[in-house]
Order: sequence, then structure tokens, then C-alpha cells
Amino acid sequence: MATQKGMSGIDFYAMLSELKSCLPLWIGKVYQYNINTFGFKFNGDDRQKYSFIAECGRRAHMTGALPQAPKNPSGYSMFLRKYISGGRILDIRQFGIQRIIDFTIGKTEKKYHLIFEFFDDGNVILCDENYEIINPLKNHRFKDRDVLPGVMYVFPGENSGISEPLDIEKILNDSGKDLVRTLAGDLMLGGEYAEELCLIAGLDKNSDASDADHLVVYNAFNEILKRCTEEKRPVITNFACRPFLLETESEYAVIDEFESYNSALETYYPLPDFKPEEKKPKLSKEEIIRNRQKQAIVGFEKKIAEAQVKADLLYSNYQLVSEVIKTLDEASKTHSWQEIEDILKNSSMPAAKSIMKVYPENASVDISIDNFVLRVFVHEGIEQNANRYYNEIKKYKKKKTGAIKAMERFIPSEKTGKSETKNEYSLLKPKWYHRFRWFYTSDGVLVIGGRDAATNEEIVKKYMEGNDVFVHADVHGGSVVIVKGDTKCWDEVSQFAVSYSNIWKSGHFSGDAYAAERTQVSKTAESGEYVSRGAFVIRGERRYFKDVSVGVAIGLQYEPAIAVIGGPVSTIKHRAKYYVVLNPGTFEPNDSAKKVLKKLKDMIPKEDLRVLKNVLNTEKVAAFVPPGGSDISDFSGE
Repeated sequence: MATQKGMSGIDFYAMLSELKSCLPLWIGKVYQYNINTFGFKFNGDDRQKYSFIAECGRRAHMTGALPQAPKNPSGYSMFLRKYISGGRILDIRQFGIQRIIDFTIGKTEKKYHLIFEFFDDGNVILCDENYEIINPLKNHRFKDRDVLPGVMYVFPGENSGISEPLDIEKILNDSGKDLVRTLAGDLMLGGEYAEELCLIAGLDKNSDASDADHLVVYNAFNEILKRCTEEKRPVITNFACRPFLLETESEYAVIDEFESYNSALETYYPLPDFKPEEKKPKLSKEEIIRNRQKQAIVGFEKKIAEAQVKADLLYSNYQLVSEVIKTLDEASKTHSWQEIEDILKNSSMPAAKSIMKVYPENASVDISIDNFVLRVFVHEGIEQNANRYYNEIKKYKKKKTGAIKAMERFIPSEKTGKSETKNEYSLLKPKWYHRFRWFYTSDGVLVIGGRDAATNEEIVKKYMEGNDVFVHADVHGGSVVIVKGDTKCWDEVSQFAVSYSNIWKSGHFSGDAYAAERTQVSKTAESGEYVSRGAFVIRGERRYFKDVSVGVAIGLQYEPAIAVIGGPVSTIKHRAKYYVVLNPGTFEPNDSAKKVLKKLKDMIPKEDLRVLKNVLNTEKVAAFVPPGGSDISDFSGE
């Protein structure tokens, strides 16, 4: 039965029988309203439109309308759009009568499985056609299975699908419990539907399960399924929402009846109200500045005290921190950071257990000591790490002094009624890889590329480590590309490699690229040969990507921090609020950068431009313009 806590497996069976009758369906929009709630727009034959809402861990059903779309789509909803928007739903399957739905989706020549779990806290998992997990909404490690990217998805427990009487017979004989508890737990019917089955079968619910006639139980089980589909009578009662009225229930308990079970569920579970936050009263410019400075001073004092405590903890736990630094520094020379993270999770050593999180991009880890989390850089000694905290103390003391002086300059005045700029955005903090070409794939893996021969040489010698992958366009001249982690988005990586190469410079719209393992890359030439600066020798078999289309998008992202970003079209489209797409063309790089900048400024609201003066400029845009001539082929903004 469907209660406010959630739906049972039988309820999902009844709901899905109606949803399947709408096939074929195509996936339109995908929305995420909060951590557990998703909305889908489905398109059917003859221009039919359907809406479907899924709240992990609770309910799923068709609905007449979805809540208002979030202003800023979530990362996971953008990820799902990349893979399944426009795809055709080939099949919808329930795992037995468990609370699991498996959508089989075909898109171009690929198949995907979008799996919803509605038990416990719920989950959403996207898998490839072989059920290898591409990316789950929530990563989990269970006793008997892992829900993590790159591993095979395992359906929990045994398949509770009953295809023949022998399945029932085995469940009854292996139980060792009374009949009703066996049906409720082992057959996954739940208490009320288990008692309903006993009534239909005419069996004593308190009798031993092994004494029951399995054929009678089998027929009664199928009768329940039949009432969920062919003979359903969807109702909302005083207690629940059901596909049919139980034999133990009175007609007086019925509050309302419906033509379809999805309609009953839509009424029983009103749509969540995802209202935008109420606008705060406007303050004068002076009030805003003083309030900010007050908050800033409190924050600076807190950070000064915290940095001092952390510096002291480094020295008071000298042996532990030294062990962490030495061990991880050595390990990073032979292992990737993803491998190191897996080793740490499975280690029982005290030093390993103290490590809370690993940051591959700057070779650092978070260590928990006395309820404080300390960031430790493993290629530096304890003194260098402590100096980082002492430098923080100096920096925040200086900021605190500046904030106090700024407060004294501004005395609140009467409000003039003039509107101020609507938002204050946090700026992207400089990272070590920002001086190279760089982007993040749609599944969150950092990719870097050289700008010239010198930086090509540098990123291989200094930054290629562990299981990083070397990628290059299959031509002479181009960025050396390093993939720093495991990714499924090789289309984006290969497009990045061919776009920042002489393929673009020659005016071609496609080309080939290849990938090689770190161990295949060398600066040692064969006898009598010479390897120039920025070039490398690749030995062994390579993985080729044929006929890859060039294309670069440059845009302005607002979340998680505001910055000009650039790279493969598909990932930038999803990350940037406003973007421009380039293809090989006639305008030289500097002219192209100016045209892109003008196009972006034309799209961005004027009130935002005042805030973005130091972010949006020709230099920031030019960093992502490919070599050779370019033309603008597309652009978009909200």
C-alpha cells in the first residue's frame, strides 16, 4: 500500500503497468528539485506529452504538471541530460516486485539503464548497456555490493520475480517462519498485502509457511497482480492509496475513486512546493558595506584562531603527520591518486584512518586531528605546511585591519530608493592548472593541455603521474593533453586534443587523436634520432579516436564560482550560463577573442557586467581561443 512514507513494491507494479502502456516514449527535459526529487518530460506518439516525478526512497508516478523548473540546474541533472535527453525509452522493468525501476534507454547507437532505487534513502544510477555504473547520484559501499562509478551494478538481494510455482515452493520451504511473515518479508509483499493473499488463498496466516500449498499461494499471488492491472480499482482510503480495495476494508473507508492508479497517486502525493527564497529588504550601499565588514571581521578572527590551532596541531602531532607525508609522497611516485584513495579506505593503519579526503589536483589530503581538519600537502615538510597556516594568520590580520578602516569610512545614510547590483558572486580562486589549457569533463575529471612546446614539456615531466593518460592529436603540432583520472567522456577529451592542434590551424573540421598510458611516453629517442622540445616518443599500442569533430565553446560560468571557462562544446554548454561556440574560420585568435567577448557582453545583463569587470576581459577569453583562424558558429544565454 502507498502511505505518506512511501510506496510498496506492489504499488510500483500497478503504477508501472499504466506507464508501460504509454510506450514508446522519448525523454525530453530532466529536472532535479532537491537531492532526492527528479522530474521528467516524456514525449509520446502523436505529440503526446507526459510528466513523471520520482522522489527517491518514497514515490514515483505520472503527473499532470511538474513543479517550476529550478533557476540553476543541478550538476547531476545536467549530467543526465547529456546522456539521455532525446533518448527513446525502449523498456521499463521492475526488479521482481522490489522497489526498483529500470528504464532501458536507447540514444544514437548506445543503450543506457537509468535505475531508480526507492528503498532506504533511495538513489539514481546511470549505467551503460552492460550495467557498468557511469555515475550514481549517491556513492555507497554496502556489505554485498558497491554503488560507485566504474563498477557493475548489482541488484540487491535475490530476484523476487515469481515466474512459476517452484519459485513459491522454494520460498515457503526455506522460510522457517509462519506464512504471513514469510509472504511479507521473503516475498516482499509487506504486511497488508501478505494478509490479503492469505484471505484470497483461504489459508491460516499463522500456520507454518512450509505447510502451505505452494500452488494455492502461487495462484493467490497472481490474483493480487491481476487486481493491480486488469481488475484494478484505484482508491484513496482513510489509511492509504491503493490500486484496489482490500477485502478487509469497508467501502466506508473509501475517500475517493480514480480512473487510473497514477491519478490516485498524484492526488495522494501533492507536488512539493519548491518556492524561491523570499527577497530580503533592500539596504543602502553604506549599510551593505558596513554589514559585510562586520561579518568579515568576525570571519577573519575565527580564521586567525583556527589557523593558529592547526599550526600548533601539526607540531604536537609531528610523528603522525610525518608518517602521512612520507608514505603518500612515496606512493604518488608509483600510483595514481585514485588508487591511493582506494588503498587508504581499506587500510587499518591509524595514519590512514586519520585521512578524511584526498585532493589529487594539488597533492594534498585532509587529516582529522582533535576534531580539526588539517590540509597537508604531501610534497612539503611539516615546517612548510605550518608556514602555510602562519601565512594565513598574517593575511587575515591584514584583512581584519582593512575591514575596520573600511567600516569607519561608511556611515549608514537614508535609503535613496535606487537599486543596487542584484548579486555578489564569488570568484574562482586561481589554481595551479589555470596557466595551462584546461577543462573538467562532464563526469568531473580534470584535463589539462599545454599552450606551447615549453608547457607541453612541463606538464609531462612535472604533472603526469600514476595512471594519468596521455592524449594528442594525430598530427605534428598541438597541445599535449593529460587526463588526470578515470573518465567515460573520451569524446570530450579527443575533441579538446584535435581542437588545440594544427588540425584547427589548417582549417579542417575533424581529425584523429590517440591516447597512451603514462608508461608509454618517453623523451628517449631511438639511436640516431632527436626528440625536440615539447615532443615525445610513444612506444606500444595506442588507442585511436577517428574522425573527431573540432569545436570549442567559451563561456561564463556562475556556479560554483564565477569564471571564464572554455573547452569541448558539450561540457561548456552545461557549465556556462552564457557561451559562444567557435569553429575554424577566418579571424585571427586575438580578433576572435574580441568578438567572443563582445558577444558574451551582449548576452549578460547590464547589472551583472558591473560586477564582472575584473573577470570578463580579452585576456581571459583569449586563453581558450584555439590556434589559427576562427568563426563564431553558435551562442546561447539565459
